[in-house]
Amino acid sequence: MKYPLVIALLLGSLCYCHAQTTTVPVPKKGKFYLYWGWNADRFATSDIHFTGLDYDFTLYDVVANDRLDKFSFNRHLNPNYATIPQYNFRVGYFLNDHLNVSFGIDHMKYVMQANQSVKVSGHIAGTNTDYDGTYAYEELVLRPGFLQYEHTDGLNYLNLGLRHLGFLTGTNNIRLNYLGGLEAGILVPRTNVTLFDQERHDEFHLSGYGVSSMLGLQVEFFHSFFIQTEVKASFLNLPDVLTTYSDTDRASQQILFSQFNIVLGTTLWGGCGAK
Repeated sequence: MKYPLVIALLLGSLCYCHAQTTTVPVPKKGKFYLYWGWNADRFATSDIHFTGLDYDFTLYDVVANDRLDKFSFNRHLNPNYATIPQYNFRVGYFLNDHLNVSFGIDHMKYVMQANQSVKVSGHIAGTNTDYDGTYAYEELVLRPGFLQYEHTDGLNYLNLGLRHLGFLTGTNNIRLNYLGGLEAGILVPRTNVTLFDQERHDEFHLSGYGVSSMLGLQVEFFHSFFIQTEVKASFLNLPDVLTTYSDTDRASQQILFSQFNIVLGTTLWGGCGAK
């Protein structure tokens, strides 16, 4: 998980060193594929803007991390727990032998680092806490009594993608392919927030949209199965994040992040031409 590209490169090297290369084309047009896998994410610092009936303030350069689960066969491969780790699911259809359209779900987890010191601007009133006051880019420690903020159930990115798959090297049965593409979609996080020590809020909500680009390497076995690594760069815009059970309370933020995926998949159904 930490170095997924290295895994694919090693597999590709084995394919290159131990097999005679070939350029025999493999028809893809009309075929479907699907995959399942896992991701690790690195988030840039982000400004978070909070609004409510009696407050309007911004936290600057907030640090957040993902939440990786230690790999275990039971937790990652047992269908009963499949949606608990950070996961990726995608199903696609080949328009021709190289170009495919797809729908995917990237389930990520975004956890604000507790007890960090940030700058804050704006005003806070009506909370009956020590945080009431006016701030002009002043230092503030994000303690649990002030804010706990996570998209951990999770930061769900539902997206449509257009991808190109190309051949690099290999044999007729074991091939190293490259891929690249663009994606765009909506964000439906289940955001866990405790603000000013109010009741914890935890609810799915359509909060914004995202766009991303990706590059990857794929080792394909017998035209039917593959292991694939991907690197993504994404921009997410969340203008409507729920923070409490009050209809007036909202947060907004924009997130830049990189994602590293390793997935297992299969190509199946249909296709034009014989192998």
